[in-house]
Amino acid sequence: MTLEMLLEQWAIFLLVLVRILAFFTSMPLFSYRNVPAVFKIGLGVFFALILAFAIDVPEETIVFDNTYFLLLFKELLVGLSIGFIAGMLMYAVQVAGMFLDIAFGFLVANVIDPQTGAQSPLMGGYLYTFALLFLLATDGHHLILDGIYYSYSFIPIDQLFLPFGEEAVVREAMTAFTTMFAVAFQMSFPVVGSLFLIDVALGMMSRAVPQMNVFVVGLPLKIFAGLPILAISLPAFFLLTDRLFDEMFVTMRTLMELFGGS
Repeated sequence: MTLEMLLEQWAIFLLVLVRILAFFTSMPLFSYRNVPAVFKIGLGVFFALILAFAIDVPEETIVFDNTYFLLLFKELLVGLSIGFIAGMLMYAVQVAGMFLDIAFGFLVANVIDPQTGAQSPLMGGYLYTFALLFLLATDGHHLILDGIYYSYSFIPIDQLFLPFGEEAVVREAMTAFTTMFAVAFQMSFPVVGSLFLIDVALGMMSRAVPQMNVFVVGLPLKIFAGLPILAISLPAFFLLTDRLFDEMFVTMRTLMELFGGS
């Protein structure tokens, strides 16, 4: 192997590594703080070594010039944007937990999520743990890794620009955003709807018995009634989580096709 071929392979390896590490920085499961950074970098280097020899190499030689830095920036944007869209859809579970916290009265008890380091709803963290375990049980993390590999089929490594300003890309991002809230509402609706009926009943009781303190009676009553309803509705939650995963993978594929101009 000549020095020129070695430099070209090294340039391709760096481009692949930047895209993979950007994926790991923003994607669900791989981007969490409790996953060691050494593990992320090591896994990224391992995949980059494999993909650098497996992807289609462009006919034109990739060299270290001014254009190469634009390619590095493009690879970074590809990984961050697609991973962000996937993570945004997964946060539908957190939004559903926030709706539940509002209904239960737990919204004042936000906790620090060790995975992201940010405040998260109490029920949101509970349901999000179930969603992550379901993702692992259904080999969804393998599909995420497959998406990294097949991204090179849609977005070639030598493509210089990404069509962020196109209408189709903006529409797909807005569709993912609205889908997140729609799925979150469907996840929380059985419990929130039931607790709304309890609120209506308490309002009627407060009119009939003005001496009764509705706020003192209502909070434990809603917790006592809501938790069994939540347990009963967990099968429906997993069905919606499965749909959420399908939406996530379809959105990732569609976004990669749009970025590649397909």
